[in-house]
Amino acid sequence: MKKDVYILSGFLGSGKTTLLKQLLKSLKDHDKKPAVLMNELGSVSIDSDAVDDDTALRELLDGCICCTISEKLESQLQELLLNEDFDVLVIETTGAAHPVEVVDSILSPLFADRFEFRGILTVVDGLQWRNRGDFSPAVLHLMREQIRHAQFIIANKMDLLTEMEQGTFSYELQQMNQNAKVYLTNYSQVSMKDILSLKAQQETLTHDRASIGEHLTLQAVVYTFSGKVNGEAFEEWVKSQPDSIYRMKGYVPLQGRNYPTLFQYSYGMPLFMPGDMKYPTNFVIIGENLHKEEIVHSLQKIDLTD
Repeated sequence: MKKDVYILSGFLGSGKTTLLKQLLKSLKDHDKKPAVLMNELGSVSIDSDAVDDDTALRELLDGCICCTISEKLESQLQELLLNEDFDVLVIETTGAAHPVEVVDSILSPLFADRFEFRGILTVVDGLQWRNRGDFSPAVLHLMREQIRHAQFIIANKMDLLTEMEQGTFSYELQQMNQNAKVYLTNYSQVSMKDILSLKAQQETLTHDRASIGEHLTLQAVVYTFSGKVNGEAFEEWVKSQPDSIYRMKGYVPLQGRNYPTLFQYSYGMPLFMPGDMKYPTNFVIIGENLHKEEIVHSLQKIDLTD
C-alpha cells in the first residue's frame, strides 16, 4: 500500500504549524496513523512540540529541504519506511522552500513507488501579502510560486484585513492559481474533509483525461520499468515530452549495460550517469497538467521484456 504525502507550504510565519496540528488531529479522527517530517532552516527545532508523542516525527535542521539537505531527507524517508508504522506522511517545509523542489526531493526513485503525492497546501499570511512591497523580488517570487503550485490555498489572518482588502486578496490569489480552492480564514481553520478528500478526487480524475488539469496543478507520475530499454528510443521519448514537465529522474535499465543508468532531467536539460549497482528501476515525472495514462502507455512501448 502506498502512503499518502501532503506538503504544507507557505512563507515564514504564515501559520503552517497551526494547520499541521489540525491536520494531524483530523487524520487520527479518521483512524489514520500520521507521520511528520519537519524542516527548519535553523539548527534548533521551534515547532516540534506541536506533534504529539504518539506520532512518528523526523526533523531536518540547518537547511532547506529542497536544496542543501535533500540527501538527508532521503535517508530520513528510508528510515521512516523501515522503522515506523504510518499511513500518511505530512511534510511541513521551511518557508524558504520552493514547492516543485520539495516534491522533487520526496519522490526519490529509490522509494517513489511507496509514496502517493496528494497535494500542496499553501498558507498565505494576509498581512504579509498586503505589505508584499516590503519584500525583496526574490522573496516575492517564492511566495508567488508557493501559491501557484498549491491545490489548496489557506488565506490566513483575515481578521487583520478590511473587507475590501479581503476581497482583493481573494481575487489576486485566484488569478495566480485558478485551479486551487481558496479558504479565507483565521488561525488556519479550514475544512479538513475537503483536504482529505483530495485523494478521492485524484483517483477519479486519473481516468478522465479532459478533467485532470482542471483540478490539479503540480502532479507526479511514477513508473517502474520491468524490462530493458533501448537508449535511442528512450532519448526520443524524452524529446517528445511537453514543456509542462519540470523534472524527470530515475534508474533506467538501458540495453547493453549491467546496471540501471541514473537519468535526471531538469527544465529541458537531460543528464545520464552510469550506475554501479542494482537500483530499483523506478522513474519519476513531475509537472503540470500531465496525462498520466498517456505517459504510462508511452513508457510501456519502450519497456521491452528481457
